[in-house]
Amino acid sequence: MNSNTNRPIGVTILAILAILGGIALLIGGFFFIIFAGLLSGSSIEVNSNSSIDIASLSVLPLILGIIMIIIGIVYFAVSYGLLKGRGWARIITIIVTIISLIVQIVSAIIIGLASGSIEVALVSHVIGIIINGIIIFYLYRPHVRDYFKR
Repeated sequence: MNSNTNRPIGVTILAILAILGGIALLIGGFFFIIFAGLLSGSSIEVNSNSSIDIASLSVLPLILGIIMIIIGIVYFAVSYGLLKGRGWARIITIIVTIISLIVQIVSAIIIGLASGSIEVALVSHVIGIIINGIIIFYLYRPHVRDYFKR
């Protein structure tokens, strides 16, 4: 088993960011669930003859809140795995980062097509694209890969 003294600093930083992300997702998920609860007892009168039952709309924030809480818990598990040098945590981090990189690029292209300027869209997404690229590159560095080997 790897000791904490052999852990690369970048892995510690990624684990801390995963913890912070997990906290944010838990808080956000709880707010969505509370919002769903508030919606479940509401209705809006459109005119004197009809009303819209907002309670039926409360299902979406409830589902989103539950999903956010589950993902937040997964972030905590991944951060634990990163800190302990577990290979599965490295693989999950790489997969999630690749997905995020693809989403950033596709989002930039879609915004570029909608706005008529792909350059403007790429500039608006360049920081996320660079950060994701650096994370992927870093996790493939030899000393980082060695940390995750048993």
